[in-house]
Amino acid sequence: MSEPEVGGIAADRLRSLIERIERIEEERKGLADDIKDIYAEAKSAGFDVPVIRRIISARKKKPSEIEEQENLFDVYRQALGM
Repeated sequence: MSEPEVGGIAADRLRSLIERIERIEEERKGLADDIKDIYAEAKSAGFDVPVIRRIISARKKKPSEIEEQENLFDVYRQALGM
């Protein structure tokens, strides 16, 4: 037996997809809250949160990308007399 269609749309399938997305969005919100708590813990332990964020970002990249960005960062700083 096929799904009931409303206006040419399989309503049960659509509802299922939307409910799955909503469930995952709730999980994502919970994970984001957990991450926020960990950053707060790091800050209270005396760690520099922006540096931690930069390290986390760098760990997602290839070493060659990191080196290129660091070199460009240095060029920009020199251009600004820093």
